[in-house]
Amino acid sequence: MELFSEAMVALSQVGGWLSQLGEMLSSPAGQVGTVLVIFGLTIVAFMADKVRSDIVALSSLALLLVTNVLTPSEALAGFSNSAVVMMIGLFVVGGAVFQTGLAKIISGRLLKLAGTNEVKLFFLVMLVTAVVAAFVSNTGTVALLLPIILAMAKSAGTNPAKLMMPLAFASSMGGILTLIGTPPNLIVDGYLRDNGREGFSFFDFLPIGIICLAVGLLLLYPLCRLFMGKKSKDSEAEGEEDNLASLLHEYHIDNLVFRLQASDKMSPLEGRTVGELDIRHKYGVTILEVRRSNRTVFSSNIQEPVSVSTQFHSGDTLYVLGHKEKVEKFAAEQQLSVFEDIETEGKAKLDFYEIGLAEVLISPESAMINRPLRTANFKERYNVSVLAIKRNGKYIFDDVLDSIIKSGDMLLVHGYWKGIESMNKKNREWIVIGSPNKDAESVALDHKAPLAAGIMTIMVLCMVFADYIGVKPVATVIIAGLLMVLTRCVRSVDAAYKMIGWESIVLIAAMMPMSTALSKTGISEWIATTLVENLHAYGPIAAMAGVYLVTSVLSTFISNSATAILVAPIAWAAASQLGVSPAPFMMAAAVAASACFATPICTPPNAMVMNAGHYNFMDYVKVGVPLQIIMGIVAILTIPLFFPF
Repeated sequence: MELFSEAMVALSQVGGWLSQLGEMLSSPAGQVGTVLVIFGLTIVAFMADKVRSDIVALSSLALLLVTNVLTPSEALAGFSNSAVVMMIGLFVVGGAVFQTGLAKIISGRLLKLAGTNEVKLFFLVMLVTAVVAAFVSNTGTVALLLPIILAMAKSAGTNPAKLMMPLAFASSMGGILTLIGTPPNLIVDGYLRDNGREGFSFFDFLPIGIICLAVGLLLLYPLCRLFMGKKSKDSEAEGEEDNLASLLHEYHIDNLVFRLQASDKMSPLEGRTVGELDIRHKYGVTILEVRRSNRTVFSSNIQEPVSVSTQFHSGDTLYVLGHKEKVEKFAAEQQLSVFEDIETEGKAKLDFYEIGLAEVLISPESAMINRPLRTANFKERYNVSVLAIKRNGKYIFDDVLDSIIKSGDMLLVHGYWKGIESMNKKNREWIVIGSPNKDAESVALDHKAPLAAGIMTIMVLCMVFADYIGVKPVATVIIAGLLMVLTRCVRSVDAAYKMIGWESIVLIAAMMPMSTALSKTGISEWIATTLVENLHAYGPIAAMAGVYLVTSVLSTFISNSATAILVAPIAWAAASQLGVSPAPFMMAAAVAASACFATPICTPPNAMVMNAGHYNFMDYVKVGVPLQIIMGIVAILTIPLFFPF
């Protein structure tokens, strides 16, 4: 009993200590200390690079929440932030640009300007990105150009690490060029107008922006070459579409595929079925697929595998497999024209949009062994056809259905991807080599490229003229992403989800509340006010330099928009105390908020290219810190030349 009483007393003491600790932490001074500790630990964790960046950000968020620095709504606000939602939508749009082959088309055109010269390629990427970012948000710019630049790097044989960081940094530099290029420009402009002063015109930022861009162009290339040159190139295999096409070559049937066209007028094939014509036995020709001539908004090219019940129509395009003389006989009797091409001599390249290829290995326990292939009923069960058999290094493609199956045979099957995937689930009879789902997702839907280009163009125009049409950019991006999925510019909803860079999304969303915590506890304002007050006595340039330095430091760790909102009144107060024009101070705050490169968390573009460039936290520090310092010095010296005190 005595022991129990002592235990209760001890628990009571512990409870009292915890209560005192809670009161201390909940006090203003306690919250300031808590935020500083969490902030410091977060930065150390980022720099150590031992834990994934999104896990570090979530841990920081959790600590701010459990210490009651932030309310649940404040802590989770980043996940509903419009910029974060836009990033998700833009990842889908960018993925569709890549999936449809549009990125490859555009990159090919750009490569004609730069060739494979690494220096020319670098400057081309920087200039194109900066120009686009002057009129479109830097987040949107990077999301749109990321797949294009990756395709360019692959085609040119260049390490993507040398182009991803310039892409992100150039988008921030380009934002400085115009009034609408980046939110800080609009924030300081609005603050001037709200306080009865003349705001900035659309191109007032242009001279400073051009100078900053020139500094970036001159410094960034040697910095990236110095610190990124040794990063290993991502050893990606050739595209799956190439691998699929190589299967046809391996089985020696790539030269046996022809493309035939039914007449737009009444054709002998009109209304007749494959089974009725008995084409395979009569002509020794296998019809692989039919492409319907009708075109719609949602599908510019309709692929259909052939079954016994497939009915032919005028204008159909047929892809057939067979020897040339047999194909020509079939074409002549059915009044079909063979597509002639000087390079291919009538041979056709199969596309794998809806229809794919796969190898199927017959298991030793399979009940198919020693039976004709036709008894497997692959067509009826899975809607796939067997094009050829590989056996002991030899290939069989004549009378395939009558061939007796042997243990260890490899079958080359052709049909809908879904059918091939369903075959993959039956493991006792056979084994499907590879992963059909992944193979399908990796095939470029290049027939959808014009549609993807149209959706993307409309999205960009809506974002540029958002103020005139009354549609918010975030709504425009969401609609564009949905259209990419609905029109099947993205193969499936699952594929769309896979395109989203979730690590970058979580990193940005989870770090946004840190901005709220720094502002809520007064830390940001105290740092800014103290620095400016100590410098304004040395004259306007020193005071403006103080504003720039504070803004640059704060924007390294919190969003540039939040930083601009925080620093704008301080810049105004500093100019008022000195009795000079607030314009250069406001310009300094806007430029410093955007010219931020030192960490992957300072801007969404930096986070977006992190995975694509295979960067870590210290990569940004090594390249971004010197760039940020030198650009800051140049900006401080040049701003008064265009905006006198």
